[in-house]
Amino acid sequence: MRRGAGRTVALLALTSVALAAAGLAAVAPAPVLPGYRLSFPRDYGSHPAFRTEWWYATGWLRTGQGEAIGFQITFFRSRQPEADANPSAFAPRQILIAHAAISDHARGHLLKDERIARAGFGLAEAREGDTAVWIDDWRLGRDGAGYRVHVPARDFTLELVLAPTQPPLLNGAAGFSRKGAAALAASYYYSVPHLAVRGELVREGRRSAVSGEAWLDHEWSSEALEPLAAGWDWVGINLDGGGALMAFRIRGRQGGVRWAGGTLRASDGTTRHFAPGEVEFMPRRRWRSPRTAIEYPVEWVVRAGDTVLVLEPLMDDQESDTRRTTGAIYWEGAVRARAGGREVGRGYLELTGYGEPLVLR
Repeated sequence: MRRGAGRTVALLALTSVALAAAGLAAVAPAPVLPGYRLSFPRDYGSHPAFRTEWWYATGWLRTGQGEAIGFQITFFRSRQPEADANPSAFAPRQILIAHAAISDHARGHLLKDERIARAGFGLAEAREGDTAVWIDDWRLGRDGAGYRVHVPARDFTLELVLAPTQPPLLNGAAGFSRKGAAALAASYYYSVPHLAVRGELVREGRRSAVSGEAWLDHEWSSEALEPLAAGWDWVGINLDGGGALMAFRIRGRQGGVRWAGGTLRASDGTTRHFAPGEVEFMPRRRWRSPRTAIEYPVEWVVRAGDTVLVLEPLMDDQESDTRRTTGAIYWEGAVRARAGGREVGRGYLELTGYGEPLVLR
């Protein structure tokens, strides 16, 4: 095994030298720089020059029987610069990954599925110019009615339309969202809160009409998570009355906070962006996974400026083991937001890097 691996590495090295000599060298991913003006519909689409990109749709559904169900649909695009040097049409220049999950309180745990494919040949793509991303028959696309979701997962199917009721919310400085002190530690990032949802959910052969509200994040960058970072905590909340809050913090491997930020859109449409010192995540209750033994803080107090929310999960077990596609285990779940003892909004909470530090390449 080791001798065979050594021969393979040597062959790849010689091939790389030959390709470089032929002028087929890798091209560095594009940097995220301040001053870029987001434009739509162009920036609804893919940005293949950047290393990493994702479209993240999360929300709350209600069935005709009154069940509350959370859903998550994510498409990731990952550029592989080392494949630039390979002239083959089969070279994996772009890798696409998709995750889908529903938080079914009656069952007490997630139903989830995942896919991974190299882009190309019409089988898996992330198009430029507008949202159109798919892997086989899993699809997220945008048209005049909004975003359309078609996800026939292993244990469920989601067929949804997510209709915008508000314009995109630009996070950071006009969509330039800092993720650390380093000059290039940033992403281009916008959210679309308060998406009106309608469609169908199929479980166990039963079809249910559903409606609800969702949040969509679209973010792209070329920087890896800094070496001293362990992971992040993130929340997106659709507030009652039309307001919206996005907040995040990046945790250090030795404890403490490396960076933080957020955006609040008030019910009157005014927007405020938060500096690192204005955002706090304070855990209130923890839950230990019976499968991975990872302990997650699943109930929080989150402060962003003068806004203070208590986050309570729809259910504790909303852990996703996606080692087959991303190499990561994370907690992503539906939460209620309370203030002054009453519910003031609903959204999603994401917790990464709790079992081991997250590696984002």
